[in-house]
Amino acid sequence: MKSYKDIEEYLADFSPEVREKLEAVRKVIKEVVPESVEVISYGIPTFRLNGKNLVHFAGFSKHIGFYATPDGHAEFEPELSKYKRGKGSVQFPPDQPLPLDLIRRIAAFRAEQLRKGE
Repeated sequence: MKSYKDIEEYLADFSPEVREKLEAVRKVIKEVVPESVEVISYGIPTFRLNGKNLVHFAGFSKHIGFYATPDGHAEFEPELSKYKRGKGSVQFPPDQPLPLDLIRRIAAFRAEQLRKGE
């Protein structure tokens, strides 16, 4: 796996189409949780709040990955049910619009959890 020093370097590895979607996810998270810190963790873009991972996102050839821990996904189960998922992940198809409002709400939910120390 390639090592990245920051999110800018990570994003530079993608096609303009994928990069645009990844930037949209990044922008939404920054708007919702402006005090969060951007890092690379597990080799992918990550936002941290209070020293803990808030959410991760990643680009792949066949999907955009979004990782909000099992709690973040469980809370939004009905809305996420139409996407391919894992325990703490969801895959958004690259040929469909990103559900940015849903990503916004999941990031806000996770931020509230971390602010409460959960």
